[in-house]
Amino acid sequence: MTAQSWDYVIVGGGSAGCVLASRLTEDPDTRVLLLEAGPEDRSIWLKMPAGMSKVVWGTKYSWAFTSEPEPYLGGRRLGHPRGKVLGGSSSINGMVWLRGHPLDYDGWAQRGASGWSYEDVLPYFRRSETAPVKSDPQRGSDGPIRVTRPRLDPSSLAEAFVQAGGEAGYPILQDFNNGQQEGFGPVERSTFDGTRQSASRTYLEPARRRPNLTVVTGALAQEIQLKGNRAQGVRYLLGNKSVEARAEREVILAAGAIGSPHLLHLSGIGPAQILEAAGIKVRHDLPGVGENLNDHPDLVIQHRCLEPASIYPVTLPGRSWLAGAEWVMRGTGAASTNHFEAGGFVRSHSGVEHPDLQFTFMPLSVIPGTVDIRREHSYQVHIDLMRPRSRGHVRARSADPRQAPSILFNYLAEPADLVDLRESVTILRDVLSQPAMYRFRGPELFPGSGVKDTASVDAWIKETLETCYHPVGTCKMGNAQAEDVVVDPQCRVRGIEGLRVVDASIMPEIVSANTNATAIMIGEKAADLIRGMAAPSAELKEMKERQQR
Repeated sequence: MTAQSWDYVIVGGGSAGCVLASRLTEDPDTRVLLLEAGPEDRSIWLKMPAGMSKVVWGTKYSWAFTSEPEPYLGGRRLGHPRGKVLGGSSSINGMVWLRGHPLDYDGWAQRGASGWSYEDVLPYFRRSETAPVKSDPQRGSDGPIRVTRPRLDPSSLAEAFVQAGGEAGYPILQDFNNGQQEGFGPVERSTFDGTRQSASRTYLEPARRRPNLTVVTGALAQEIQLKGNRAQGVRYLLGNKSVEARAEREVILAAGAIGSPHLLHLSGIGPAQILEAAGIKVRHDLPGVGENLNDHPDLVIQHRCLEPASIYPVTLPGRSWLAGAEWVMRGTGAASTNHFEAGGFVRSHSGVEHPDLQFTFMPLSVIPGTVDIRREHSYQVHIDLMRPRSRGHVRARSADPRQAPSILFNYLAEPADLVDLRESVTILRDVLSQPAMYRFRGPELFPGSGVKDTASVDAWIKETLETCYHPVGTCKMGNAQAEDVVVDPQCRVRGIEGLRVVDASIMPEIVSANTNATAIMIGEKAADLIRGMAAPSAELKEMKERQQR
């Protein structure tokens, strides 16, 4: 075993880990080691937005997790890719750039995560991005991640979907990220000049020029090394060699909502009963570790398209090669976008305080249960329940770090989630029946016209519901009085000194949108907490005062 020493050892080179490595090494006297289990992010498919399908389902760049049999989905096991590469899931995800609703963060603060209200986190969202419209004071103008807002062609399927939302009575918006979320409009993405803006390329790549940052890929964390109640370092495997990395100041877990609780369990930190069942010595009984797993459940409605307006022909061999060549030469064309260019946020019921349903439009469709594109002109809309009540867990199976943890999402465990999803089908069908879609709308291919009554809709939901790949919550943040809390509002693990968790796992509750922008915001805010820097929350107050004047 060899050993070296740094000020901070960060486990996980994903979205938050890359942010931390960049921000902490801005101080030239601070030495940082970043450990990533996956490889470097050099593949062209990790750069090309339309290349997502080439990397998300494999095992080279993904952990390719599989859930336990889901008890409320007929025992189905669901695949769950998570990034195993520099940049983490920001290197393989759908690149949708959404913050969620301001009330999400106000709810965090009200439930014990003090300092994480919308007013507190907005400056960090702004710091992370260069938004497409710089005149909006709620948007960032010089952040690392450059964001693109698609321009919808007036004759396109995506624009027809947005107009249909307006005809159904919802507002038409241009920006879902300025605090006004309810309505339909274009969906921003983390791309620029046709290239994916992953956290590794935007934050980590520039920082790697600094001599005080060391990045090690192919490093599988085995355990956090503890001395009493203090974290002293991390032991990891590099090939067949066991290496010890000592942390003079802190160990920081940024391995995500699956990886961070798993490593805590492997280190003997977690619910005593779960650790003992896995044959792991209990070092610190902390009941909340691995619990509170939350995710957005996903459904899809598909229609045949009556006009040749979908992008299906571009997916055929000859056309796809041409699209790839155009992207290589110019950074434009069908390969330069994620094709999630339009969407909407609505409420499932009148009493809901802010939107709890998200619709995402795609100008093609995928045969259900496969990754194969339908060989005909068609389109589909994803339905995602934004604030599901059901909770699952992540648990170590054994002391072997190479064995994937047991993952149970427990979708639909709470009956209210099924009720809300049933209503979402009715709402979306109403939107798709509006005049703006008339010229395009062919027969409903999935679930089909025969699925109408409550019993058949419920059965279809249980048979086909999938994940939206947004796991959060397994190292819940809150106040010290709550038994299920894992980290305090400073991201420090309860009862262990020198150890923090900084990633999507600390979210007390899932946000009402895709989660990557929030994970990056968490990295930005935590970097200031670790450095002891004053929070720039006064920026929002000043902005409001300027608006009032």
